[in-house]
Amino acid sequence: MRYDVFISGFGGQGVLLAGNLLSYAAIIEGKNVSFFPSYGVEKRGGAAMCTVVIADGDVGSPIVGTPSVAIILNQASLDKFGAKVKPGGICIINSSLVDTVALQRDDVEIIAIPMNDIAMGLGDARMVNMVAIGAYVAKSGVVSLASLEEGLKEVLPERNHKFIPANIRAIAAGALNIKC
Repeated sequence: MRYDVFISGFGGQGVLLAGNLLSYAAIIEGKNVSFFPSYGVEKRGGAAMCTVVIADGDVGSPIVGTPSVAIILNQASLDKFGAKVKPGGICIINSSLVDTVALQRDDVEIIAIPMNDIAMGLGDARMVNMVAIGAYVAKSGVVSLASLEEGLKEVLPERNHKFIPANIRAIAAGALNIKC
């Protein structure tokens, strides 16, 4: 078993936290993980992206040129990285901010979810990353929702543990948007 996912958006959307959480959830399940974050110099608003590779066996390079799955949180990310998804792959797209018509591909599965709208409905726009991870995990089955919940205790500083229930609700809301 080997999974790779590329997550991209702008700073402030929680791209790196989402990748880190996914990595910890996989480690909790005893899987091997490579997490490769990258971001612009701006704290908020600049480009942010990461690649996560999860496998039962050895994980080679953390760099994935053609990811199997891309989670796209903003239009600039789709414009820049949409063409890189492996044929037969999946694009999970934040349709609140992204026009999927711009992705001129019929060889990938497009899953459009209004992530910002869902996050706002939950009371916090910052939960867009958790909605995205919930959708990805529900679609891929890479880790369990219980492992994500446990991973939140590792990736969030203790002072923010009070937000774990809200994060869990956002993950569950993202998972509910996947039709299996």
